[in-house]
Amino acid sequence: MSDHHVYKKVEIIGSSRKSIENAIENGLEECSKSIRNMEWFEVMETRGHIEDGKVGHYQVVMKVGFRIKDS
Repeated sequence: MSDHHVYKKVEIIGSSRKSIENAIENGLEECSKSIRNMEWFEVMETRGHIEDGKVGHYQVVMKVGFRIKDS
């Protein structure tokens, strides 16, 4: 095991018609299919799309931190 760790962050946008929380979960679930060793996320922006005067869907901009393999 290494005595240090190196991390990287990527920006993703999750979306959902249900809720902000669901947008976060959708984004992280999809991201985990291609990025390993994810360890944290930061919500940077919350926004949405309006349809007929109501929330059409929520969008959450996040930074996802992950550990570089073998670090």
